[in-house]
Amino acid sequence: MAETQMSKLSLSIATLLGADSRRDIESAIRTIRDLYGFAHMTFLSVGISAGERAQWAFCTTYPGEWTSRYLERNYFRIDPVVAIYRTGFQPVDWASLAEFSDGAHELFHEALEVGIGRNGVTMPIRGPSGERSLFSVTSNLSVENWIELRRSTKHDLMLLSHYMHERFMAVTGTRSHYFRALSRRERECLQLLAGGVVPKRIAHRLHLSESAVRLYLASAKRKLDATTIYQAIARASILELIEV
Repeated sequence: MAETQMSKLSLSIATLLGADSRRDIESAIRTIRDLYGFAHMTFLSVGISAGERAQWAFCTTYPGEWTSRYLERNYFRIDPVVAIYRTGFQPVDWASLAEFSDGAHELFHEALEVGIGRNGVTMPIRGPSGERSLFSVTSNLSVENWIELRRSTKHDLMLLSHYMHERFMAVTGTRSHYFRALSRRERECLQLLAGGVVPKRIAHRLHLSESAVRLYLASAKRKLDATTIYQAIARASILELIEV
């Protein structure tokens, strides 16, 4: 189906839901990157072992040369972007990562040389079983154009980060959950929120109070065992409870 007939978000979600292996997810990430016009896109899953040591798994569009060098030199230990998984909850623009070690400065210089991108933003994801992930996109646009691209894609990227997390967990067999059924009102509120309608307008459309809408959304999030409303939307869509 042509892009004019489906939104970028719908195309991206359909591509991700069709992924049945890590190789499929890699392919999906390349497709999504091209749809939105980013330089690169990376999904990093962080598992914590019994000894509290991080275990990394990733899918990326970065050049193989850069990925090999990154792993060889264990840049995980000095990369300030990777450190976001420990404490982050909100998207982080790389420009805000002001406090760099000397090693991190060198890392970013090397990354720029191989075309990773001069701008980037990372979205941390936390799952109910303790799993954590990072979803990052980069760009070589000017600062002004980057700000506009980031603004126009913020909603989609937040949703896609959770779709990628859920799909990766399913493909790797990391987690399997059974969720409680949602009520009609919970599904309606989630459906409208997924479409970009704010709670105040949802209340108007459904002839409810805004506080009732927020209660339905909170209940849906709890039933879906989600840590954020974006994660709840992603799970509800994957379970075919709503359409995005």
